[in-house]
Amino acid sequence: MKVLFVLTSHSELGDTGKKTGFWVEEFAAPYYVMADAGVDITIASPKGGQPPIDPKSETPDAQTEATKRYYADTALMKKVAGTSKLTDVKAEDFDAVFYPGGHGPMWDLYDDKDSINLIQNFWSAGKPVAAVCHAPSALLNVFDDTDEPLVKGKKVTGFTNSEEEAVQLTKVVPYLLEDELKARGGNYSSGNDWGSYVVQDGMLITGQNPASSGDAAKKLLALLQK
Repeated sequence: MKVLFVLTSHSELGDTGKKTGFWVEEFAAPYYVMADAGVDITIASPKGGQPPIDPKSETPDAQTEATKRYYADTALMKKVAGTSKLTDVKAEDFDAVFYPGGHGPMWDLYDDKDSINLIQNFWSAGKPVAAVCHAPSALLNVFDDTDEPLVKGKKVTGFTNSEEEAVQLTKVVPYLLEDELKARGGNYSSGNDWGSYVVQDGMLITGQNPASSGDAAKKLLALLQK
């Protein structure tokens, strides 16, 4: 089995002067779920090379068993530093795609044409698409074969308005993900803030927050192993 992971290339947290990027746990936890099951994983990003890491995901209170494993895994860190460019990957070469979050995707993957085309190609081919936390932003401008928003009428989740408020970024982010998923007709639901919550609607899997990333990967793996 081959799975493509897509990471953000965006590093600026609005006009705050602070940095953002991908959230380490949301990459590491799903990566190891897949890798430990023997999945062949390719990592890509819009710009290729080293994707920016959200510095807040590297603080002591954000660490998990998966992140500790990641920081000890020099081979994987080298792999992350050399991501492929989105323009160089094709849906036909993979069985599924997984989008880890962090605030970065809200800016670049939201309207990245290569990412949008990639998701549309996975979807048209009946292949699973998974995204966690802020990464469902990458779904917002994707349309299905009937020219309707991909999320319309589908069960979805993502970072909640209340979670965004808790991290005091509601005035910094370009939009609120929960609101935008609903605006595009998504059947949005959520669990407790910061708890694991994953929903699956056919080939679409979404997770609410960092704690949901490993469980989202487990659902994706189960789908691939059917």
